[in-house]
Amino acid sequence: MNARTALGTALEVLGWWAVLTLLWLVLISTVDTLEWVVGSSCALVCAVAACAARRAVTGP
Repeated sequence: MNARTALGTALEVLGWWAVLTLLWLVLISTVDTLEWVVGSSCALVCAVAACAARRAVTGP
C-alpha cells in the first residue's frame, strides 16, 4: 500500500465517520458527553466496516 492509497483510505473512513456521527447525533434526543463518545466510537467501527466492504466489492 503506497502513501496515496493510505491517504485515500483514511479520508474515506473519516468521511464515513463524520456522516455516521452526525446521523447518530441527529437521532438521539439528549446530546451529552457519554452519548457523543459512544456514538462516535460506534460510528468509527461502522466506518471501517463500510470501507472494508466497499473494497471487498470494488477492489482497491
